[in-house]
Amino acid sequence: MFLTYIYRELRRRHRQAILTSLGLALGICLVVVVSATAGGVRNAQTQVLHTLYGVGTDITVSQNATQGSGGPAQFGMNPGSPDQQGQRFSRDRINSTSGLALISDKKVTSIANLNGVSAAVGGLTLSSIHMSGHFAQVTGGTSGPPAGQFGGSVTSTATPSQAPIKIDAFSIAGVDVADQSIGPLSSATITSGRTFSMSETDAKVVVVDSGYAKQNSLAVGDTMKIGGVKFTVIGVSKSASADANVYMPLQRAQTLADEKGKVNQVYVKATSATLITQVKKAIKATVPGATVTTAQDLANQVSGSLSSASKLANQLGKWLAIAALVAAIAVASLLMLSAVGRRVREFGTLKALGWRSRRIVSQVLGEALAMGVAGGIAGIGLGYAGAQLISRLSPSLQATVANAGFPRGGATTFGGSPGGAGPSSAMRGFAHTVTVNLHAVVSPALLAVAIALAIGGALIAGALGGWRAARLSPADALRRVD
Repeated sequence: MFLTYIYRELRRRHRQAILTSLGLALGICLVVVVSATAGGVRNAQTQVLHTLYGVGTDITVSQNATQGSGGPAQFGMNPGSPDQQGQRFSRDRINSTSGLALISDKKVTSIANLNGVSAAVGGLTLSSIHMSGHFAQVTGGTSGPPAGQFGGSVTSTATPSQAPIKIDAFSIAGVDVADQSIGPLSSATITSGRTFSMSETDAKVVVVDSGYAKQNSLAVGDTMKIGGVKFTVIGVSKSASADANVYMPLQRAQTLADEKGKVNQVYVKATSATLITQVKKAIKATVPGATVTTAQDLANQVSGSLSSASKLANQLGKWLAIAALVAAIAVASLLMLSAVGRRVREFGTLKALGWRSRRIVSQVLGEALAMGVAGGIAGIGLGYAGAQLISRLSPSLQATVANAGFPRGGATTFGGSPGGAGPSSAMRGFAHTVTVNLHAVVSPALLAVAIALAIGGALIAGALGGWRAARLSPADALRRVD
């Protein structure tokens, strides 16, 4: 009887029912679209953090170099004797990344043994500079600075003739081959060849970034010289933001840089996301003066269109969804109150026949519940279509994280006037920039929430309508004409 009456009333007043359901559907649609878009932005930000930070890495540890340490690379560019003037030279310098202090392997072990730490591996980021050209040819007088020296000024009639000098600078990342699930290579995909095996802890093998490989015509099986040592390319990797141009086993990188047992980055994975703050404090106590960066710290540094979209989704989007839902419930409530007002005589007659107010309220709530379910299903369908439309039409988003890191790959040629541009210009910092596509995500949890909101909104509207119907007096109701 209860369900039959609901069905008949909804069919008899189908226009009213459809209008109420559509009001709820539009509100639920907007909630689904905004929530799906916000979820897509969060996923995009996670993707960015993985490419910049390493999949599975929760914390990175480094130390700033002390003031006065390091300094410009020294190449020994002066010819040893006058007969070397005009002769070809080739020099290599491999140094730890400027601005980062070296950390002992023992510290990595200490961090790995901390409570809440699942894994910790060290990494060594290096900059490689290969300089080639010809020693300066000095004609005329013999006074002035030694031939071939950069930055000198000629104070006599001697005229140095410096041929162009080519500088090829690229970045290197030493990878702990025993655990590649975290660290600099973890976010990359091997597109050709393979990654390092467990036995290649000190092998002369490298994996090169796809962009650097294309720029220098490198493929799997080729050899390349780094610091005068030949390395075999065993794989080509690709990631949204490469941490380095060349990856090699950590021990080999330490040998190449003459930094045995030293790293300048530590990648840490926590046993639980809830323990990250605790682990961060423990690391700072273990490595005094260390810069400990969590994924959240890195997220706060993200700028660009992705950051703007994230703020828009988190701030404006949330309130827009709430406003839409409130408006939908308000419209549904007004429609229900209006419908009850037009059914005064009906409810008065039912009361005169012995229906209690509780039964009338239940009848109105039942009708509202049916409209709420219909509105929720329609809203989910419209919301899903809107989310797919956003995924197809949305522009690509960019995220940028500034980093005073090592030089990116590329050859630079410097002209030969003394006092011109020097090799230090190859050592400028850079910023990671990642481009991602926005995909609005409609998850099962979101669908469940949408249905719950639709039902909740309908019940609120039905409760208001039932409250009005329950207040009707049979005598007053029968005096009114429907």
